[in-house]
Amino acid sequence: MKLSRRGLLAASTAAVSLTAGPAATTADGGRLRTGFERLAADGYGLLDGQRVGIVTNPTGVTGGGPSRSSEAESGGVRHIVDVMHADDRVNLTAVFGPEHGFRGTAQAGGSEGRYDDPATGLPVYDTYLKSGPPLADVFTASGVDTVVFDIQDVGARFYTYIWTLYDCMEAAGLAGKRFVVLDRPNPVTGRAAQGPVLHKEFATFVGRQPIAQAHGMTAAELARLFNGEFLTTPVPLDTVLVSGWKRSDFYDASGLPWVPPSPNMPTPDTALVYAGTCLFEGTNLSEGRGTTRPFELLGADGIDGRWAREVERLRLPGVHFREAYFAPTFSKFQGKTVGGVQIHVPDRAAYDPVRTGVALLVTAKKVWSGFAWRSDNWIDKLTGSARVRTMIDAGATADEVVAAWQDELAAFRRVRKEYLVYR
Repeated sequence: MKLSRRGLLAASTAAVSLTAGPAATTADGGRLRTGFERLAADGYGLLDGQRVGIVTNPTGVTGGGPSRSSEAESGGVRHIVDVMHADDRVNLTAVFGPEHGFRGTAQAGGSEGRYDDPATGLPVYDTYLKSGPPLADVFTASGVDTVVFDIQDVGARFYTYIWTLYDCMEAAGLAGKRFVVLDRPNPVTGRAAQGPVLHKEFATFVGRQPIAQAHGMTAAELARLFNGEFLTTPVPLDTVLVSGWKRSDFYDASGLPWVPPSPNMPTPDTALVYAGTCLFEGTNLSEGRGTTRPFELLGADGIDGRWAREVERLRLPGVHFREAYFAPTFSKFQGKTVGGVQIHVPDRAAYDPVRTGVALLVTAKKVWSGFAWRSDNWIDKLTGSARVRTMIDAGATADEVVAAWQDELAAFRRVRKEYLVYR
């Protein structure tokens, strides 16, 4: 019997599930266990005999509960690179750093470059803005046999770590390497995909392939999707799933420590709104960078309480808006007090971040004469096409803009469904 590409992928994933154990509550008293914790509990059997390199950042930590790793019997939160380096059951030989770097010292649009990690002595290679053959050359030069990926995502298409995953999968295939994804929960749940789907002609590092703006998937599910739908040559892929996580769970149900995946993602509350309010990066308004509530605070010089009143009148589900004033310490309007809104989400289950983001754009343009898109039309890269910008400029309501993407979203949801592995 000849298996389809999807069939081969499904067969491979099933084999890994048998190796790694079922994705269900375990004997740890019901505590959620990440892909890394399950890998370590299995004695790193999936990596036996391999020279291993890992793509990770500060979010690659242990869960803080009792560990079966020989180096962390007392529990606590430790970086998995430190744990693996000290464990003779795994041969960790290299680390690969994404945007912001492996240890997280770089701001947005930056990385740490090539260096030797002071804590472990391991060589750290820079993957940021590398893809295709140049990134494959990095993997080849590192001498690893298997590339492992473990980074906490936040559920939005334009958060670059999922495209680091995609680029690394493609490059690992070109370099003839195995690829293993150690999964973590989607912090804003995996209930549904929301928002517009990327149009291929707008592909950039904030969106390589046509997925929804809020994809509602975990990194392992995305890896399966990438392998089955988008990579020209699928990479040999293994995934180690999270146990004890349900698709309806928000991050605070996980019991895991929150480590900011990037400098402007300080809390799970930030992740909750990010898939919608990051759209303000494509405007001349502040998206709250340089404040303690990035992406929850939005504003500009000349905006007053009319904006909060206007958007509150829409009665958007699950969310309220407060008139707010703030002075960013960096980025747009640095050191200047500006007016705008703070977003409050009392009902997370009812809240739609993408619809809310569009409604905020529509109302900001309506009440503030100074509203402008970024001159490079960055909004088109964030939304995945020119449609949101042109419809808002033409006077469309938020509901009309949202209605315009429903057919493509329904098509993506049908494809997405084939790659979901959690209930």
